[in-house]
Amino acid sequence: MSSMKSRTSLLFVVLTLLTVALFAVDLAVGSVAIPLREVWASLTGGEVAASTAKIVRSIRLLKAVVALLAGAALAVSGLQMQTLFRNPLAGPYVLGISSGASFGVALLLLGAPMLGLGGSTLLSSFGMAGAAWVGAAIILTLVAVLSRRIKDIMVILILGMMCSSGIDAVVQILQYLSSEGALKSFVIWTMGSLGDVTSPQLGLLAAAVLIGFVLAVAVIKPLNLLLLGEQYARTMGLNIHRTRRLVFLSTTLLAGTVTAFCGPVGFIGLAVPHLARMLFREADHGILIPAAALTGSCILLLCDIVSKWLTLPINTVTALMGIPIVVWVVLRHKTIA
Repeated sequence: MSSMKSRTSLLFVVLTLLTVALFAVDLAVGSVAIPLREVWASLTGGEVAASTAKIVRSIRLLKAVVALLAGAALAVSGLQMQTLFRNPLAGPYVLGISSGASFGVALLLLGAPMLGLGGSTLLSSFGMAGAAWVGAAIILTLVAVLSRRIKDIMVILILGMMCSSGIDAVVQILQYLSSEGALKSFVIWTMGSLGDVTSPQLGLLAAAVLIGFVLAVAVIKPLNLLLLGEQYARTMGLNIHRTRRLVFLSTTLLAGTVTAFCGPVGFIGLAVPHLARMLFREADHGILIPAAALTGSCILLLCDIVSKWLTLPINTVTALMGIPIVVWVVLRHKTIA
């Protein structure tokens, strides 16, 4: 037991150091390479060119912090979904968060110009992030309301997927009818970006993610009970409906907020929880939640470094890194079955 605890502690230390190292490299890498000593000088107020200090503080630091928060948020929300649905291929977008967010942005970018509202001051101030968050929240609220009447969690999963497919169909109709300029803006949003978050928006992102993490910590014990099945959890006195509502709310705040500000960043929430389980060899969510958060931050920082190095959208890189993990999970479960 003590050796297991020592191994877990060592893994947390290694992951923390790796996160710090990747964070520093992310600040140094870009269209203009900046030596680490100049990055440090920029952050600490040392002697460095004004242009270098501006690049590090105003652009790269903001983007790296977003990657740190987004990676952790998507990984934890994916872990909760996989446990709640007892499905290794469930992710943060399984209930239609991504589709809801896409629908909100599609209405803003594609639908509003069709109705002659493209230049509306109200819609402009609302922004893509606001439209995406409202769209995601509406879908999760609908699912949460349905979950109060439905006992079988798999039925909720199917309803979420059907709802997602229906929304995707409407978004495709809007894409088909929209102008070339509006369509290009929407497609760029779907590719995901960590660099579009402003300083005021970062405060909102961090606050929402923090509340989402607090809710995730609050459901650690219920999630551990759900690993043994809903029937067993009920006999132990667990309020299943309350647990579902808390998990849905946490997922909305974590994955929904990240999607609103960064676009639908794929595969992090699906693949990282499996990496965390593989590394830590644990089922206890008291360990898995911080493990997934740290691993998610590491992976998304690494993806950001690669995307800047290869000049590719962040979604492309996360998919290329996440697909092998998902394939491994599918093959592993097929072998076990």
